[in-house]
Amino acid sequence: MTVPPPPWRSAPRRRAAKPALSQASIVRAALIVLDDEGFDAVTMRRIAQELETGPASLYAHVSGKEELAELMLDTVLADVLLPEPDPARWDEQVKELLRDQIHALAAHRGFARIAWEIAVPVTPNTLKLGEAMLALLRAGGLTLKQAAYASDALSLYAKAYAYEASGWTWGEIDQAKAGERGEQMVAYMRSLPAEAFPNMLHIGEFFSAETAKERLEFALETFLAGLRALAKKN
Repeated sequence: MTVPPPPWRSAPRRRAAKPALSQASIVRAALIVLDDEGFDAVTMRRIAQELETGPASLYAHVSGKEELAELMLDTVLADVLLPEPDPARWDEQVKELLRDQIHALAAHRGFARIAWEIAVPVTPNTLKLGEAMLALLRAGGLTLKQAAYASDALSLYAKAYAYEASGWTWGEIDQAKAGERGEQMVAYMRSLPAEAFPNMLHIGEFFSAETAKERLEFALETFLAGLRALAKKN
C-alpha cells in the first residue's frame, strides 16, 4: 500500500523540460546574444550557454559559425516585405524594398557586419529578396543584365548604409570620440587655404545625424533617376 505524504510536506519541484534544440532555436539564441553583447560574442560556445547545453550539441543542427551567420541573415530578411511588381510605380517599389532591407539589417546590433562578411548568401529568403528586386527592375523596363548590375549596386549601397547606421544606433561608434574627431576636422579644414578648397571647406553642414535620412533618399533617387533614363533607351 502506498502511503501519501503528510499535507505539510511540499511536493518536490520538477524542473521544466527544456525545449527541444533546433536550428531555429539556435538562430534565435544567436540573435539574442548579438543584440545583448555584439558580433564578437556570437560564438558556438556562447550560444550553447544561452541555450543551457553543450557546444557539441549545436553541431547536430548547424555546421559552424559560417552557416549560422547565413541562417541569421535568412531569418532577419524574412521580415522584409516583398511587393508584387507594379510597372506604374516600380521605381517607388524599389526604394521601399531597399528601405525595408536597410531597416532589417540595422535592427540588430552589428548585424550589417555579418551581411558584409557573407560574400554570396544563398538562402531561401535572400533568394526571394533577390528575385523580388530583379522583378521590380524588369518591370521598369531594364534588361536582365541591366537589372542584375543595378540590383548588385543597390544591394551594396544598402548594406553599406545599414553598416554605418547600425554603428550609430547600437553605440558601436563611440560618439564622444566621433565628436572630438569632428571638432578636430573642422579646425583642420578651417586652417587650410580657402582658395585651394573652395567646396570642401563648406560641405560640413551637410553631414550630420540630422541629414542621414535626407542623404539616403538623395542616393536612392539618384540611382532610380539613372535607371529610369536607362530603361527609356531600351
